[in-house]
Amino acid sequence: MNSEELSIRQKLKDDFRHYAPRVLSIRTKKGGIEPLKLNKAQEFIHACLETQERQTGKVRAIVLKGRQQGASTLIGGRFYWKVTHRKGRRAFILTHEAESTSALFEMTERYHDHCNPLVKPSTGNSNAKELIFDVLDSGYKLGTAGNKSVGRGTTIQYFHGSEVAFWPNAAEHAKGILQAVPDEPGTEVILESTANGIGNYFHQQWQKAEAGEGEYQAIFVPWFWQEEYRKGISTPLNLTDEEELLKTTYKLDDEQLQFRRFKIAELSADGINGDVAFKQEYPMCAAEAFQVSGGDTLIQPIDVMRARQEKQLASGPLIIGVDPARFGDDRTAIIRRRNRVAYKVQTFTKKSTMEVAGIVNSIIKAEKPEQVAIDVIGLGAGVYDRLEELGHKDILVSVNVASSALDPERYLNKRAEVWWEMRDWLSGDLPVSIPDSNELHADLCAPFYKYNSQSRRQLESKDDIKKRGLRSPDIADALALTFAEPIKIKKPRKHYETHVVVDNAAGY
Repeated sequence: MNSEELSIRQKLKDDFRHYAPRVLSIRTKKGGIEPLKLNKAQEFIHACLETQERQTGKVRAIVLKGRQQGASTLIGGRFYWKVTHRKGRRAFILTHEAESTSALFEMTERYHDHCNPLVKPSTGNSNAKELIFDVLDSGYKLGTAGNKSVGRGTTIQYFHGSEVAFWPNAAEHAKGILQAVPDEPGTEVILESTANGIGNYFHQQWQKAEAGEGEYQAIFVPWFWQEEYRKGISTPLNLTDEEELLKTTYKLDDEQLQFRRFKIAELSADGINGDVAFKQEYPMCAAEAFQVSGGDTLIQPIDVMRARQEKQLASGPLIIGVDPARFGDDRTAIIRRRNRVAYKVQTFTKKSTMEVAGIVNSIIKAEKPEQVAIDVIGLGAGVYDRLEELGHKDILVSVNVASSALDPERYLNKRAEVWWEMRDWLSGDLPVSIPDSNELHADLCAPFYKYNSQSRRQLESKDDIKKRGLRSPDIADALALTFAEPIKIKKPRKHYETHVVVDNAAGY
């Protein structure tokens, strides 16, 4: 091999984006064989994986996406690239059904059959579900999730879980094959799936990753990134109010909206709600993918997404909402709001009363808020009392969300009242801006509502939300607290800021 060939080979080894279209071949949706040119969704997923690997030395990711967006193609190609350039490495792909296992192995074989001879490894003994590269002592194997013990007893460096939301034995695999991946630099675990309701293993892991719990990063891919998800139109569409809102919020064109119409009609069969089915199969946001059932959601995802994308200058008095928690899965959540802009979320777990009080005390000293609203049920009472001792009584608002509402004829309790105030703030005519955060988005869209026998508005309790498989909406609860009481400026504050520039695009 001459110096020029060595240089070419090194570039192919080091850069997957360079490698993919020059080495990997795929069968297109039209049936032809073409080089793998990464689409927008694949580029985004790849960039997220590469960033995490640079920062942590390994990859742990969970990918939520729509139908046929190329996630499995990308991950399969990525792992083939890695095992064919490194010695002693094993990749394992676990799918939800035998048909998918066969399809992914066929894709891997196609990668190998069409591989550039300059980088194609020698193949040893292989079979219908395994490729062995004998000189490298590396391999690529597939299995089906129906077998509870699949992959046990092996050591794997690269694991791809395909359509994890549909695994019949997900908990067993989490204890088995996922434990076969050592916690070492250079290893990768990528779990990807379309949504399949809430409460299952994939949804649970997504919630943890979305909340920043553990080492997995949450990667979401919306359907409208696919160039082919369009339907031609001969005349401009007569858009519904919902479609007008979607077009503005997500920057959709009429051909994309026509695709949406056709898919909803196609999915509306045998009594299935096509609109609901479309949101699960072709989500625009994570909260839309993990749809709730059995009740009416108070805050609609479209209102949240619009607020996530809105850019407003934060002005006016600063209100801080504090929802304390101590033990379990609940988080202490803190968020700021100035009139029509909410910003800067902070969450903490397993903090004591004094620790939470200390955090809030530091925030008060640094940011000089006009009001700090604290949920005083449980741990919050101690936090409130300690902050009062520290001299902040004039700006503290004690909120007992189980107490009577200011308007008891309309609301069952204070919690329902502040959530409805927040809902009206988000869905009103004036634009509002919130952090561009999937975690906050999911929290805001979690609770159901109903009317009791006295026609009073009632919000679903945190315990009932968790029984449905969702986490406690702590960040949204903190934001709702900022609507508990009108601002009463009791005395001038030396460092009061009337305008603040915030970066809600960063998520926090």
